Amino acid sequence: MTWRAALLLAAGALTLPLWPSPFVGVLVMTGGVLLLVLVDRLCAVPPAALTAEREGDRTVRLGGTATVALRLGNTSGRTLRAQVRDAWVPSAGASPDVPPQRIVTVAPDDTLVLPTRLTPTRRGDRPALTLTVRSYGPLRLAFRQRSGRPATPPWTLRVLPRFDSRRHLPEKLARLRIIDGTQVTRGRGQGTEFDTLREYVVGDDVRSIDWRASARQADVLVRTWRPERDRRLVCVLDTGRTSAVRVGDEPRLDTAIDAALLLTALAVRAGDRVDLLAADTAVRATMTGSGRPALLTRVVHALAPLQPALVETNFELIASEILRRQRQRSLVVLFTALEAGALGEGLLPVLPRLAARHRVVIAAVHDPVLTAMTTGTPARPGDAYAAAAGWRALAERDRVRTALTRHGVTVVDAPAGALAPRLADTYLRLKAQAQL
Repeated sequence: MTWRAALLLAAGALTLPLWPSPFVGVLVMTGGVLLLVLVDRLCAVPPAALTAEREGDRTVRLGGTATVALRLGNTSGRTLRAQVRDAWVPSAGASPDVPPQRIVTVAPDDTLVLPTRLTPTRRGDRPALTLTVRSYGPLRLAFRQRSGRPATPPWTLRVLPRFDSRRHLPEKLARLRIIDGTQVTRGRGQGTEFDTLREYVVGDDVRSIDWRASARQADVLVRTWRPERDRRLVCVLDTGRTSAVRVGDEPRLDTAIDAALLLTALAVRAGDRVDLLAADTAVRATMTGSGRPALLTRVVHALAPLQPALVETNFELIASEILRRQRQRSLVVLFTALEAGALGEGLLPVLPRLAARHRVVIAAVHDPVLTAMTTGTPARPGDAYAAAAGWRALAERDRVRTALTRHGVTVVDAPAGALAPRLADTYLRLKAQAQL
């Protein structure tokens, strides 16, 4: 029953002084109200006579807004008067155009479209939960309600990473064109491929002159070179406990994903093959670099559902997977944290095997909290202890970086906002020096 039934009964109670017997009046009025409630409930459209379908966006970038519409159909011969609550997970940020407390009306054999705007606050898959329909009778004295029915097909909105580092892509592509020789000629480097012949201009390296071609053309010609293409790049994301640490407003893993997307976009334009591996104690995601035109889209979708796991990363597993999957020499970029405990006990023992076959780059997000702890003058004893802890953590990072460098590993340690462009610069530098 609804509050209208109680209100009707209260209005009838005002007439009790007019009844010869108040007791009889109460019984008559209660029975009459209950009869009206029963009839009103029977006149309400049963939820089983309703159909529901969804349509709308399947994907949205984090920070964007998607629209998913619920199509509610009335297959009965009566008019539907109902309240509809379409529940999503809290992180989906659902905001229905029609509030759940408003009563909607659907004519017989008609369909009502109820849009819901979703502004997710977290990356990953955000599913719809329960559809609740409360169908009222014509007098709205009673209702029928079912949760989960009418049956609705499952709908999941995939929230893709932001990819804020996309703004650096034009500048990095301009540098790539310079390295490739399409804008400015570069000299011959070790391991590069011959590109074209062109006329000598003042400032060119005389060692690049092709004397035989010059003799045939009666002009001085120089050879141009470009970096080797179709190199192999492997992006490895550590999804263990260190990736769950929040740096700024987001987990360290999200910063690593953003940097991996910029690196992938740059490598694809450079003609290199990109493979992906995400793991902690188990392999969470893998992807090969086939289908190059749509590679970046595939990488975005593969990384979107990744979440940090509060476990210690098994670097033995990661090294074994890389060595098993990558037979040719590749550039392996490992996104992890420069933590002495995790890398000292997990990565360093297996690093010699990995570095012997592949070129390894460690990409780590620098936590600005450590730097802030070591700056300023301590005002309290607690501040002095915090500063000492910060200095110790930074010293351990330096020792880990030194140990990694001894094995020929390149370490890119940068704040969250600078990791992606610095990693892209490192890739371009290695490509220009033919060290991929």
